[in-house]
Amino acid sequence: MRVYERNNHWYFEGMIRKKRYCRAIPEATNKKEAEKYVTVFKADLLRGRLDLAENIGQKPFTEIADMYIKYAQTNLCAADTALRIAKRFKEHWKNKTIADITPKVIENYKESRQKTAFAKRIVDGKEVVKYISSATINREIAALSKMFSLAIANGLARENPVRDVKKLRVTNKLERHLSVEEEKRIFQVCDDDFSFSNLPQEEQERLQRIHNGEHAYLKPILIMALNTGMRKGEILNMTWDCVNFEKKEISALNTKNGKKNTIPMSNKLYETLLKMYKCKNNDKYVFTNPYTGTKYTDIKKSFKTVCKLANVKNLRFHDLRHTGATRMVAAGVPLPVVKQILNHASIQTTMRYAHTMREQEILAVEALANFQ
Repeated sequence: MRVYERNNHWYFEGMIRKKRYCRAIPEATNKKEAEKYVTVFKADLLRGRLDLAENIGQKPFTEIADMYIKYAQTNLCAADTALRIAKRFKEHWKNKTIADITPKVIENYKESRQKTAFAKRIVDGKEVVKYISSATINREIAALSKMFSLAIANGLARENPVRDVKKLRVTNKLERHLSVEEEKRIFQVCDDDFSFSNLPQEEQERLQRIHNGEHAYLKPILIMALNTGMRKGEILNMTWDCVNFEKKEISALNTKNGKKNTIPMSNKLYETLLKMYKCKNNDKYVFTNPYTGTKYTDIKKSFKTVCKLANVKNLRFHDLRHTGATRMVAAGVPLPVVKQILNHASIQTTMRYAHTMREQEILAVEALANFQ
């Protein structure tokens, strides 16, 4: 390598491993010091230290996406969601390096996702378009942040560009609670019973022939949701070894906070599960898809169909959890007990259901005021 001085500053240039290097040596005050610097530089370079530093961020982005996928499969309860997000990013940035993903690139991604329509339908003669929600986009960006954290920990990136990206504002939806009448209609649909409707007998029989028990599997899932307040993922991932008929308990292992949650079984849920257990073959999961022989990955489509047939509007599966919590509070169950059953990390989360208790208190004092 050639060492030279220019304008009272020392420099070196040369070729190592077919790569040209030309740099200033600000620490050097004379040629001898400059040559010592070059000697150390060459030694570090040959040991791979400088090559590693210079190549940080030059790996394909797909490499850290794959790293995140392995991490999710091992450590996350909601791995299915994490895998979908990682695969989306892999496809979107398959031709980019890690260093290419800047805050500006992420902002552009957020903007494009906000404009992405995932459903279109005609309502009253007008086209209604549903777009990807801000909450969904925020979850995707949070997963991206974890990818870069893993990349930094493994020496593939210097910094996390997501730190300079703000979350989208999320407007919380009002919680929806299932009424007793709505619950009854949903269970009737699962049994192919459309007698609640005002449809002619011929139309009811036609619906029975069309559906012919295709939604019967949903009934025990809904019973478990309403009788435990468990999340959909916890229910669908439940295995038979988590059901203790002797103690009348069920244990949720794949919980959101990663903590095991044991819940007593109501008599209705106990009878439902016991009937299913007596008919099971070698099924591992409590709710097994007969066509695949394994658990249901999702029931969103069938749940939506049943709600439509039962004339139950704007109900999400997660609203069954809210319904269970509200019913417990309305029945006088103390909030700490509700917290334990719902497996909330903090009592503050459970306090959202305190409004039901407050309504009862108002009715109680009004009863005193009206006492004759």
